[in-house]
Amino acid sequence: MGGSHREGGDGCELVKEIGYKPLESQKRFHGSKARFKGFSGPIGSGKSAALCQEALRLTYENPGRTGLIGAPTYPMLRDATQAGLIEVLEANEIRHEWNRSENVLILSDTRSRILFRAVEEFERLRGSNLAWFGVDELTYTQEDSWLRLEGRLRDPRAKRLCGFGVWTPKGFDWVYERFIANRIEGYETVIASAFENRFLLERIPDYYERLKSSYDPRFYEQEVLGKYLSMNAGRVYYAFEREGNVGEVGVKEGLPLMWALDFNVDPMCSVIAQVEGERVQVVDEIVLGRASTRDACEEFVRRFPAHRSGLIVHADATGARMQTSGTSDVTILREFFTTGEYGDVVFRIPVSNPAVRERVMLTNAKLASAAGARMLTVDARCRELIKDFEQVVYKEGSAAVIEKDRDAKRTHLSDALGYLIWQECGGARTVGERGFRLI
Repeated sequence: MGGSHREGGDGCELVKEIGYKPLESQKRFHGSKARFKGFSGPIGSGKSAALCQEALRLTYENPGRTGLIGAPTYPMLRDATQAGLIEVLEANEIRHEWNRSENVLILSDTRSRILFRAVEEFERLRGSNLAWFGVDELTYTQEDSWLRLEGRLRDPRAKRLCGFGVWTPKGFDWVYERFIANRIEGYETVIASAFENRFLLERIPDYYERLKSSYDPRFYEQEVLGKYLSMNAGRVYYAFEREGNVGEVGVKEGLPLMWALDFNVDPMCSVIAQVEGERVQVVDEIVLGRASTRDACEEFVRRFPAHRSGLIVHADATGARMQTSGTSDVTILREFFTTGEYGDVVFRIPVSNPAVRERVMLTNAKLASAAGARMLTVDARCRELIKDFEQVVYKEGSAAVIEKDRDAKRTHLSDALGYLIWQECGGARTVGERGFRLI
């Protein structure tokens, strides 16, 4: 590996030199002859490069045959996986034809075809025979998608049938069970070590230290150290501690107020906070039984009659949807704050809500980062929010579903604050390693 790909056929052999210096774990992965193989490692361990190089190698070992590269969603496939492979092809001057409408790439010298497919809808994976397939970020993929692809690995003219996946650990999920804990015959997995990627560390020596400020301790162990952990057991906001996260918080006149709402009739819940640099200060909470959005506005004005430094309104995406009356919650808010007592009023309502897992991770990181910093302080008057942090749990036996049925008062305030933190503290812009390519 690491230098050339070879194709044999019709008595001749084609050799293509590739600019690739694999790490030790990558060498073991490429050297595996297992029918199904996996590459597990933390961020920065070279999973994306391993996937692209293995796919390219298999196109040369199966000239003229069809393979498939998949990712959980189309945006991930387009922006990361697909872009990474094309980058390798262009850097090594490998001639290819790219059919955008069909999402198919053909290598000119081998006439091998590569299908690019999002695998979130596994029923669409039925079809023609494959010589090989590879899946990026396998832990974000349903097991049924993997099984559908296994069933398509049946090209009778393939010289080497192979299915592979690369992933970052995500708890004791089906990937862990199938590839590691109860490994099925014909499977082999390479587990990369943390800090192995010398190329990354040469360019960014403090890369992993920086992540300690962005991730909560348990998420840091999973994403950066590559450990398999039970991430979703017990409390959702496990990083919260009264001694470290509760204190006296007052309004700072020079900063805008931030009002975050979770639209719910009973109770109607919201939190008022301010953000200064990386620090989030929760000033107050509003909890109203059987109330409307207008009732919440009137209570907000009663508690904060004026604030000339500005007001930023946060809410979940459902606030922009029309009610049966023909008016959305956001429209009610916009019409209410038109008198100027709050200076500029800005509305930050996302088109769609962030994934629960990422929103919770970011909130836990603010409560206590892996570096030990606590950048979220809650005023002691916010009794219901504090109860959320202490009492909200995951459903028993679930992978990432928050229990919402046990107590009608729970989750609303922490959800509202989570939307605010997501928008204001970087979650809406960059998440994990997918903001840029890694070796």
